[in-house]
Amino acid sequence: MSEFTPEDLILYLYGETEETLTARIKEALESDWALREKLSVLKTSRDRLHSSEPLSPSPATLERLMAYAREKAKINQ
Repeated sequence: MSEFTPEDLILYLYGETEETLTARIKEALESDWALREKLSVLKTSRDRLHSSEPLSPSPATLERLMAYAREKAKINQ
């Protein structure tokens, strides 16, 4: 069982862990298959997040939001 939290692995992935924690994680990765898999999943998620285009609402959603805002503006006048 790994002693590292998902937060530890995320910090490690982004190079934000302290030297001692980095060393402990690197050592554990050499022998802990499950930890390597967890890190691999996080890397894949990070890569997908950074490679995808920013999400934006559909034109229909924007129109519904604008209609709602117009209706609310009428009520509050």
